[in-house]
Amino acid sequence: MVIVIGVTGSGKSTVGRALATTLGWRFHDADDLHSPENVERMRHNNPLTDEQRTPWLLRVRAVVDQAVRDGSGEVIACSALKARYRDTIAGGVKGVRFVHLAGDPALLRQRIEHRAGHFAGPALLDSQLEALTPPTDALTLDVQLPVDALVDAIVRDIQPRTGA
Repeated sequence: MVIVIGVTGSGKSTVGRALATTLGWRFHDADDLHSPENVERMRHNNPLTDEQRTPWLLRVRAVVDQAVRDGSGEVIACSALKARYRDTIAGGVKGVRFVHLAGDPALLRQRIEHRAGHFAGPALLDSQLEALTPPTDALTLDVQLPVDALVDAIVRDIQPRTGA
């Protein structure tokens, strides 16, 4: 299982979908698991509190647990900004590889300003960068790389672990 993490605009969904397609695994976008209330909060540039975020993290954990029960290959795109969030969604689960998509804030802001149809606008980027505790045990990749190069790097990283 691969969980692609990072702040808004880092390309989690794009890279996650491409990776899932390459591997023939299922893809889940954790953004789809947010409550309508939380989506509205973020649409209005209001960062979520930990209390507001907890039910969402538990829904993401349910996806992780179901994938483990199914024995299926899974790619999940999820911000997972803090270590305790990552622990909530995957703590104690064997075979999870976090991939952190990191990049220059100016590039991330530019991406956000040019995308359509997403509830997280540029105003949320600063709060997410502030909240981010970069993982020390993840594969960290630069978002400036093309999607195909990012997918290739992830596949090379997980092959010895999963045989994928």
